[in-house]
Amino acid sequence: MEKITVTVLARMKADGQKITALTAYDFPFARMVDESGVDIILVGDSLGMVVQGETSTLPVTMDQMIYHTRIVARGVKRAMVVGDMPFMSYQASVSQAVENAGRFLKEAGASAVKLEGGASVARTIEAIAAAGIPVQAHIGLTPQSVHQMGGFKVQRQEDKLLDDAKKVQDAGAFSVVLEGIPFAISQKITASLSIPTIGIGAGADCDGQILVLHDLLGLNEGHVPKFAKRYAQLAKDARAALGQYVGEVKEKAFPTKEHSFK
Repeated sequence: MEKITVTVLARMKADGQKITALTAYDFPFARMVDESGVDIILVGDSLGMVVQGETSTLPVTMDQMIYHTRIVARGVKRAMVVGDMPFMSYQASVSQAVENAGRFLKEAGASAVKLEGGASVARTIEAIAAAGIPVQAHIGLTPQSVHQMGGFKVQRQEDKLLDDAKKVQDAGAFSVVLEGIPFAISQKITASLSIPTIGIGAGADCDGQILVLHDLLGLNEGHVPKFAKRYAQLAKDARAALGQYVGEVKEKAFPTKEHSFK
């Protein structure tokens, strides 16, 4: 079983082998995702919305991200674990960014970090990478900039996106997430880069794909983005099981002798 590293991911792009990525936020799901053969597990600041019930990713703190990344890392043997740098953990200064990125490796057991932004964070990416910390970039629709963008909107500025992609690659990013970008632009970006592109709402021509685990498993009962596909309906199944449990206890059908000690 080959451990996924930045070198392996680079080879996968060169060989035309698709990269799979998913989010995870706790030990049980991290173990299942890892055992499924997923290549990258992102401990996303999306936990603010899908785990904490927030309306955006902005309230998530560094300490919360370290906690969730640590328990995810415990369940993973093969996949690369990437810690998502939350809002205001890297924007104030380059030194703050390097220090916080280091916490993901030192305290949480991650193998890499991810941060949002293109040309504007190139110097930050360069400094983190110079410290020996692999960095995944994230351009296009960047949820931490939701207020600046005026909402969760598809990003169509082709020249800017191509420039952002080149700048983060030149700064030392080992891969880049492309989110909410028309497929024709993502195709051009992917062809222009030597590092892998990981798409989410960016079409099939990216080197890999990522989804939020709760969308894929049908645990998110709210709005499901156009780009997400539900492969299961676990929320529906869980509600049925919970209802059955409540009914059996009320009707004195559980526990039985089978579930009791002599």
